Amino acid sequence: MPRPDAVPSPRHSLMRRLWRIFRLLSVLSMVIAAIAVLLVARGDRTVHIHMLIATALGVALMVLLGTGLMTLIFLSSSSGHDEQAVTHIHKDEDE
Repeated sequence: MPRPDAVPSPRHSLMRRLWRIFRLLSVLSMVIAAIAVLLVARGDRTVHIHMLIATALGVALMVLLGTGLMTLIFLSSSSGHDEQAVTHIHKDEDE
């Protein structure tokens, strides 16, 4: 007799959502880095490969860092963790 699927935990579904968003953001950061490298290469024909690599890494990591932190803020807010922290602070102030 087959057993029904268990109800997924909120933590598991949140982690799946987080990794799905991070995969999309990594693709976005690579696209933006490629655009930045093309713009730098188009601007000056004597650009060295080291400059292009530094531009690609710098832009990709900064876009990924910024969007990743904003994603964490969004997911933290939607998961209810912020509400728990605010409630805990208010309880400490009342005592």
